[in-house]
Amino acid sequence: MSPPDYNALGFKDIVCSLDGGVAVILINRPKQRNSINKNIIKELIQAFNLCDRDDRVRAVILTAEPSAPAYCSGADISGGWDLLWEEEAEKEGDQAHRDSGGTLSVVIYRCRKITIAAVNGHAAGAGVTAFQLPFDFRFVWAGAKLTFPFVRRGISAEATSTYLLPRLLGHSRASSLLLTGATVSPDSPYIRDLYHQIVATREEVFPIAKAFAQELSANTSQPSVAYTKALMQHPGDSIEENHLIDSRAIRILGKSQDAAEGVNSFKERRQPKFVDTLTKNSNPWFPWWRSMDIVHTKSKL
Repeated sequence: MSPPDYNALGFKDIVCSLDGGVAVILINRPKQRNSINKNIIKELIQAFNLCDRDDRVRAVILTAEPSAPAYCSGADISGGWDLLWEEEAEKEGDQAHRDSGGTLSVVIYRCRKITIAAVNGHAAGAGVTAFQLPFDFRFVWAGAKLTFPFVRRGISAEATSTYLLPRLLGHSRASSLLLTGATVSPDSPYIRDLYHQIVATREEVFPIAKAFAQELSANTSQPSVAYTKALMQHPGDSIEENHLIDSRAIRILGKSQDAAEGVNSFKERRQPKFVDTLTKNSNPWFPWWRSMDIVHTKSKL
């Protein structure tokens, strides 16, 4: 199977490109302030799944078309809240509910590559939740206005934000953001630790994030990134169980070509040339955790 041409995917609301090992996904709804509709969720899910499977991709950046003032202004609710629900809810009843932002969050969170959100504008609602929280790294414009407005709109927080935000910032700061619905700046003590870097100007956000992605793409091992992400996302229930899991992981990777290259490049004082990929160097033990099929499993909630 030939690798995909990212410039010929035919997306309507996003633009994808591949530069070396860095895939760039551009939110491209500037006239709508890069707001979210059902189509953009479907396209982003397709794009991140593609990046996850493509061995050429080492890092993925999500950013916005810079002519719009917003990185993402949240859901387009001009027609009400219907866009939040997956179509299966209409066919199968309330027990088939799936929050569309949450389905995207899960796909990004599960992506085995390095994921980066380059937040080059204001962000609200799902523009902060699904479009930022499930990423590994977040870069943000210092002048951005950020808000989780759900309690001020008569709905609950969505897109797995109540799972991710307390784990990223702690329960107290998550409460300050989710239960007030206040608008904050990136340097607010409630949210500043969410960001890898706060950037002075909008124009610098994407170039700085891309340079970061390129450095990691060139100098990290693809399987090592995937295993390390999984160890953080799926740890054991005790330190002893976690010890058994990470011991198994390091034993598997310790026998790889990349592990040997890591030692040789260190000894020879040169940049590494990692060649292992998730496809070529798959192991039946990975994944070691039980994965829930949220697409086909009917919810009991």
